[in-house]
Amino acid sequence: MDKQVLIDTIGWGLALWLIGYLLGILLFFALPASLIGWAILPVGVIITLWVLLFRIRGAGIRYYALLAVTWAALAVLCDYLFIVLLFQPAGGYYKPDVYIYYLLMVILPLAAGLWKGRAGNRA
Repeated sequence: MDKQVLIDTIGWGLALWLIGYLLGILLFFALPASLIGWAILPVGVIITLWVLLFRIRGAGIRYYALLAVTWAALAVLCDYLFIVLLFQPAGGYYKPDVYIYYLLMVILPLAAGLWKGRAGNRA
């Protein structure tokens, strides 16, 4: 696996997760816990789309499928290790906003790959 693939999969996957994690910690002091995920979600979508459209240069839907699987797996693993186990949130952690987040970590890379593929075919 070459260096750029590692940066795009593991590097950006962890960076995106860490941005959401840090935002969650900051918002913990300003919002009820039940609203934190909903507040982070639109910001996370915008940042993720920016990364996919302007920072990822991979070609082909297979590359974006690799991103989708890796980013979703990292999100699930890091959430479990650094939120569920570490903070043991009252009332549990896994709510609709979390499942939507996991789903978006699969859908957004695939959509970006399809969009970039179609844009490349038109050029």
